[in-house]
Amino acid sequence: MKSVAFETLGCKLNFSETSSMRRDFQNEGYELREFSDHSDIYVINTCSVTTNANSACRQTVRQALRRNPDAFVAVVGCYAQLEPEEIAEIEGVDVVLGAKDKFRLLDLFDDFVKQEKTIIHNTDVNEAADFHHAFSSDDRTRAFLKIQDGCNYKCSFCTIPLARGKSRSPKTETVVRNAEQLVKEGFNEVIITGVNAGDFGYGTDQNFYQLLKALEEVKGLQRLRVSSIEPNLLTEEIIHFAAESKILQPHFHIPLQSGSDEMLKLMRRRYHTALYRERVKLIKSLIPDACIGVDVITGHPGETENLFQESYDFIDSLDVSYLHVFTYSERPDTHALTIRPRIPKKVRKNRTHKLRRLSLKKRYEYDEHFLGHSRPVLFEEENKDGLIQGWTDNYIRVAVPYYKRLINTIQKVTIGQKNQEGLHICPLPKEVIQEELTIRELLDHV
Repeated sequence: MKSVAFETLGCKLNFSETSSMRRDFQNEGYELREFSDHSDIYVINTCSVTTNANSACRQTVRQALRRNPDAFVAVVGCYAQLEPEEIAEIEGVDVVLGAKDKFRLLDLFDDFVKQEKTIIHNTDVNEAADFHHAFSSDDRTRAFLKIQDGCNYKCSFCTIPLARGKSRSPKTETVVRNAEQLVKEGFNEVIITGVNAGDFGYGTDQNFYQLLKALEEVKGLQRLRVSSIEPNLLTEEIIHFAAESKILQPHFHIPLQSGSDEMLKLMRRRYHTALYRERVKLIKSLIPDACIGVDVITGHPGETENLFQESYDFIDSLDVSYLHVFTYSERPDTHALTIRPRIPKKVRKNRTHKLRRLSLKKRYEYDEHFLGHSRPVLFEEENKDGLIQGWTDNYIRVAVPYYKRLINTIQKVTIGQKNQEGLHICPLPKEVIQEELTIRELLDHV
């Protein structure tokens, strides 16, 4: 049987979908290889959020063909939906599959023989009405579970509705079964993800709050985390539930995009800064230790220096923990292209740099607050320095001296100072130290 390798560009949702494709090939008997290895088939799952994502696709195709010039190369995903003809012009690409067909690679081909001419399977994105289940493992401890796809929002800067179609999701009971399967496979943390996860259940009698309550009852699930949720969908009901939940972690990632109401209107966002501030205040009043991450875009058309400063000051005033800052890039067929003035790229990058410095300040202040405090950590695997890493419940990255028994366990540790890599170095948990002492005492008596 032939070998196949996968490469994912873009978001965690893409990673979960790639994992599903990988499992499909494995179930059919194909040999799975790393993308850096020589393989008969290369599948590239693409992103289209930024211009860099598109160029990354081209570069990745070239990398695959350098490893095996005769390989069958399939390009799927968001970029493939939006720019199929453009991808078809990349030398060596055999097939381009859009949103509707990206999971049908095994149905469409059985020999995976290199094509003389690129085949394009691309339909109107509105035909992508089915929901394809997907989940992936970030490591041996955490899994990303897809609960929603597509988006009904029309944000000025975004191509995702064009690439993935309308909002859709499975039944709550189906998500619960998938979560139960992940628990059986040994995952202690499940991160629920989607294009617009908070829109779960749109058009049905189910909603995101009901889903969280159902997942709370999954036997054996230790941790539940939400990858991202829009502020207008993060209801007070959900925040109160998070404060009382035994498994939902005190970590929120809430896109803002701009701290200026004028810019939010230009961006076609569905909230004002007042609502965002209220959500942050409520979280901090009910869950004081909660970590709050914020998405921000700099240099969107219309963002004057005064509006940027207004946004900066608003974000600075919030009790949040870190920022994900994105520099605006022009995307075809988006409303933002019609807005003036356009911001010079040098100015955009300068604003990004300023906000990233603010993010470092916010992160430092948040982390410093927990020095010397004890927090539960889900441990992953050894790193190159003989340490074992993990995340606290409130999203602080820590490491302790490597101890194999810690892998995929949740232990309380005392948060220590950061090293140069940004890891909080902590002593071994007391239980482990006691276990070591007991083992040594037993050996001394042998």
